[in-house]
Amino acid sequence: MARLTSAGLLLHRVRDGRREVLLGHLGGPFWAKRHERAWSIPKGVLEDGESPEEAARREFLEELGVPVPEGPWTDLGSVRQSRKDVLVWAVEADLDPATVVPGTFDLEWPPGSGKMQAFPELDRVQWFGLDEAAELVVAAQAAFLDRLPD
Repeated sequence: MARLTSAGLLLHRVRDGRREVLLGHLGGPFWAKRHERAWSIPKGVLEDGESPEEAARREFLEELGVPVPEGPWTDLGSVRQSRKDVLVWAVEADLDPATVVPGTFDLEWPPGSGKMQAFPELDRVQWFGLDEAAELVVAAQAAFLDRLPD
């Protein structure tokens, strides 16, 4: 099976002298009762003919429902996450989590019921300090936190 490539954007800011990152809690029934390792950088799989940067911008808008904030992008490189290679850029910007209108995905739920339900891609979005974020983010993505510029 070919490896997939995902791309995403990690917003970061400094508040009260402390760097914070914006993470989204993964939506859907599998993640509903999980907290640790259930948060993610807004990201998604590249579509045919799409550049990683285009995918990162599209996925940010799809998952958060708000446009990408203006500002320079810092390349944080890539990590392997399951069967995907994940590429991430950082953007220093502020965003009010209350403005987020998450996109949805359809899933047969309960399994085998034949009933399709829509679930938010990210069911909530929150700012975290780096130490807390490192404990909550999907394990493979924690490396991106260490690569943030000072």
